Amino acid sequence: MRTYVLDGKTPVPEPDPTWAQWLAHADRCVALTEQGDVSVSTVFLGIDHNHFGPTPLLFETMVFRADKSNETVHYSTWEEAEKGHAEMVKRVLSKRYVVS
Repeated sequence: MRTYVLDGKTPVPEPDPTWAQWLAHADRCVALTEQGDVSVSTVFLGIDHNHFGPTPLLFETMVFRADKSNETVHYSTWEEAEKGHAEMVKRVLSKRYVVS
């Protein structure tokens, strides 16, 4: 398992067991947008979710809806995560107001 901590907004490999202590107390939130029954949350995971590739996936955007239809996207950098969060918010919230 490849573990990381944040140095500012930059992920840094941290194989030491103190990683878990850092993770327990760190502010890992990149962005949170809530509107009505929809929440879009983007966080630093601290664990590489790219188990089969060389580029670590360390950030995750999740969409939570009251109807339980959730979505998840992973990113490698803070900047990608910020951009992905904004794109997800725009896409998900714009769907809520489409009249069919």
